Amino acid sequence: MSRRTIAADANAALAAQLRLTVARLSRRIRQQAAATGEELTASTQAALATIERLGPITLGELAAVEQVQPPSMTRIVARLDEWGYATRVVDPSDRRVARVAITDEGRELLARSRTRKDAFLAQRVAGLSDDERARLDAALPILEHLMDDEP
Repeated sequence: MSRRTIAADANAALAAQLRLTVARLSRRIRQQAAATGEELTASTQAALATIERLGPITLGELAAVEQVQPPSMTRIVARLDEWGYATRVVDPSDRRVARVAITDEGRELLARSRTRKDAFLAQRVAGLSDDERARLDAALPILEHLMDDEP
């Protein structure tokens, strides 16, 4: 077996372990936040967070950012609107265009959700040794780099 093949196999194994670990951690964080019964689905939460981050945004732009089909985003936004977390507003420069904006209730929901998730993670991090916390801190820039569009 060549070095290149061994390296590729090692990269694939590391990638699989990373995917599994990140997925499990993400699921645990969502479960902890959902314990109050107020938590949104992953799709609605992601859309609401994008609406908050990007400001009033068209459904098409939101669907593109979230990488879902426009009909799916239409349903997600309809639920957010129904629950009072987002609202549709007319674009001031082109009245034919509707944009989605976050409401105060939506901002409050995201803040509460983030606080619960951060508290859960802070509790878990507090249980780590000093060395483990230092290694985790050192790994964060690498994990952020994995999120970059260009490898």
